[in-house]
Amino acid sequence: MDFWLLFEVTVAGIGTGGLYALTGLAFVLIYKSTRVLNIAIGEMMMMGAYVFLAFSAGMGLPVWLAIPCALLVSGALGALVERSVIRPMLGESPTSTFMVTVGLSSILVGLVELIWTADQQRLPEFLPTKHIVIGEAFVSPKIFYGFWIAVLLIAAVLLVFRFWRGGVALRATASDQAAAYSMGINVPRVFSLSWVAAAMIAGVAGIVVGSIGGLSSAMGVFGLSVLVVVIFGGLDSVLGALVGGLIVGVVEALAGFYLGGEYKLLATFSLLVLILLVRPYGLFGSHEIERL
Repeated sequence: MDFWLLFEVTVAGIGTGGLYALTGLAFVLIYKSTRVLNIAIGEMMMMGAYVFLAFSAGMGLPVWLAIPCALLVSGALGALVERSVIRPMLGESPTSTFMVTVGLSSILVGLVELIWTADQQRLPEFLPTKHIVIGEAFVSPKIFYGFWIAVLLIAAVLLVFRFWRGGVALRATASDQAAAYSMGINVPRVFSLSWVAAAMIAGVAGIVVGSIGGLSSAMGVFGLSVLVVVIFGGLDSVLGALVGGLIVGVVEALAGFYLGGEYKLLATFSLLVLILLVRPYGLFGSHEIERL
């Protein structure tokens, strides 16, 4: 077996896994604070990429200005969804809320196709294009730099929510909503904060993923792999999202290279079934015991 070829495939998988971890972080952020399984996270990621396309290619804004504008719109979308769709569902069954996010994903896909059509689109080039060479292995520059963007953003998010007052409130709400209320924390506002932050994080992931593979209304399929990542790592575990993203990224890359691209999803879902048989709550998920 060619060691450098295996290394090249593995590094590519780690690069993709970083983007899975970043989007998985957005998913976990919403679930930890609101207990909502947001199946539309892939479509929210897609919207961030298309809004960036509108600002950069459509309005001609420079990339350094188009990106923050796109993230502001993504955050506003997250706030709008939480206030108009999710908050009225509080107290309803988890299945009902889950189905609302399924409907939301279809609405976002339809909105994209209505505005930008279903044709493939290309984002303006903003990542370096010079090939990265590690030993005898060649690494795609977009995947390489995309991975480090994901790493830096994940680190920034973890630091913000570790030391910022709003982050502390979000962690307190995620741990115990009733206790957070009793301590004077505005829990509905924390819900909005989590959706805004998650939408902006997903927007960054969408811009990077779109710059690598282009844009289409089918980008939401990326969310399927992200769903595997967060279930694999544990729905309420940030560490699980990070570790799960890297593992799933590497497994997909190896399966795609050695078995063929059509086996990538088969490999990831087989991995998911295997881990659920051994650890039903995922690698780092919380064990919940209910009295009957």
